[in-house]
Amino acid sequence: MNDESLYYKTIRKELTAWEKRMTKRPRLSARASKAVQTKLHSIMPKKVQGLIAASIKTLIDSIVSGSSFFTKTETSSNTTLAESDFLVERAYATYHKAAVAQGIGFGLGGFLINLADLPALLSIKSKFLFDCAKLYGFDVNEKSERLFMMYVFQLAFCSDSQRLIIFPIIKNWNDFSESIEVDWEKLQMEYRDYLDIAKLLQILPVVGSIAGGAANHNLIQKLKITAMNSYRLRIIRQMEINDIS
Repeated sequence: MNDESLYYKTIRKELTAWEKRMTKRPRLSARASKAVQTKLHSIMPKKVQGLIAASIKTLIDSIVSGSSFFTKTETSSNTTLAESDFLVERAYATYHKAAVAQGIGFGLGGFLINLADLPALLSIKSKFLFDCAKLYGFDVNEKSERLFMMYVFQLAFCSDSQRLIIFPIIKNWNDFSESIEVDWEKLQMEYRDYLDIAKLLQILPVVGSIAGGAANHNLIQKLKITAMNSYRLRIIRQMEINDIS
């Protein structure tokens, strides 16, 4: 077995473990967590709620239409999975550094300055997703690929119950890509709920900078893991289909 075959075998094991986590039924504790999120949402400032909704709407319109967020990264071709993984990890390091620094910087400011972190962080995540798609060899000029990015985003920041709906779409993308669209209202509600605790802490004085840096670290890391595994899964499933045929 050569190094490339061994690498694929290792990644396949990682994907099997990830798929088990993605298809695991929500525990009762998830319901309690959802209740806490609902309570937090009720006390979250209206400006924050409105900004999240507007930012998500802008994000979806921009990505789906292809009007912005295109980065200078070239689409990879004839690269192995190991090489693509390396390139994505290298790109992630740059975006991660920017996201954490941004969270700390905005956390030091007041309430209005903290609001600016929400769309700015979404911009970083969006650019990372575009780079991720390109480095795994997918053509972001195709609308279906941009829609796939939005579903990766949803999978990263959704509730446990929604995860059970989104993951099968990611796994079987070829069966859905021609007929599916993005429910932006559902996406923004799920993302808002995911952000509640982190962003409320960031607004607080003194602890805001620490909370902001930590929150952005966790958010961009969660997106990286979800994006890498989603694209790896597509690549390996296509390889398996090709081997059978």
